[in-house]
Amino acid sequence: MNKELLEAMEILEKEKNISKDTMIEAIENSLITACKNHFGKADNVRVSMNRDTGDFAVYAEKTVVEQVEDDVMEISLADAKMLNPRNECGDVVQIPLDSKKFGRIATQNAKNVILQKIREEERKALYNDYYTMEKDVTTGIVQRYLGRNVSINLGKVDAILNESEQVKGETFRPTERIKVYILEVKDTPKGPRVSVSRTHPDLVKRLFESEVAEVRDGTVEIKAIAREAGSRTKIAVKSNDSNVDPVGACVGLNGARVNSIVNELKGEKIDIINWDDNPAYLIENALSPAKVICVVADEEEREAQVIVPDYQLSLAIGKEGQNARLAARLTGFKIDIKSETQAKEMGLFEQMGLQYGDAPAPEYEESYEEPEDYQDYQEDYQEDEQ
Repeated sequence: MNKELLEAMEILEKEKNISKDTMIEAIENSLITACKNHFGKADNVRVSMNRDTGDFAVYAEKTVVEQVEDDVMEISLADAKMLNPRNECGDVVQIPLDSKKFGRIATQNAKNVILQKIREEERKALYNDYYTMEKDVTTGIVQRYLGRNVSINLGKVDAILNESEQVKGETFRPTERIKVYILEVKDTPKGPRVSVSRTHPDLVKRLFESEVAEVRDGTVEIKAIAREAGSRTKIAVKSNDSNVDPVGACVGLNGARVNSIVNELKGEKIDIINWDDNPAYLIENALSPAKVICVVADEEEREAQVIVPDYQLSLAIGKEGQNARLAARLTGFKIDIKSETQAKEMGLFEQMGLQYGDAPAPEYEESYEEPEDYQDYQEDYQEDEQ
């Protein structure tokens, strides 16, 4: 029986991730509970269990007295002498208890104590497993729709993809595999409650970390992300190695890396730009693919004045203002975009110390040749914006 008990505990340890010591502790506590139900009290009951063999012993510690008033806590001197002639009044002796004589109710209560402990430890182990995955991306399997929410199976638990965390217009089929960002893991009496998202900007960041080795090892650093889920994301990257081009690393050969992430996000456009510590150049890059004539940035007020060619104004602002809006989020600056004509009429050139017709601001030289697929991708962007 003891061998079977040890085997059962080993199986639970592997399947439920519950340590053997925890289960042994639960068995010891259950035996103490059974003694309390059987004898009415268990303050003096001790349980000893061998971790290697599974053998256990239950005994009561009783004080030796001349006249017994409480037979649960005390033992007469005569009886104590029968156990050991050296026993004297005031000594504490250990009396073995036969757990097989416990009543049915006491045994049932002991069983419930063990099961309750196993359930608690299983829930705690699950919570710890998924808590370590918080703020990370994992693959889930779509189970079913719960109203407008979606139940996603993450392996050992089901997560909830709330309507507010779903990309507008995105639909799922049962058994479909999708990437989700784990927002929060809460410990509840019914087990861990996991909330996931498909709209969080860090979902894109984690996807790049998994897809791009340079981002994963820190060679390329993602400095900022601005996202409108389901439509477009702008991401600013910086290289910590002068020999590695950050944009080229994220795009991949023939756009393979960025296209893999775009497919995972169901066709969401992704613009990758170079990060620059100079806010003017950063804003110029962020407004890509629009060409910029001049940028004047006020770091204290976090405001920037941008002048673009007349024919580039709509592209710089973007469809429904999306390009300018994302650029503002990415850089943290309030961006005011004016065309050349507007700037001339408002006298902005004179205010900036420029003459109308001055050459446009020099563009950043790229240290790599953009793959043909990515150029097509940028052309599609311009067509969408116009």
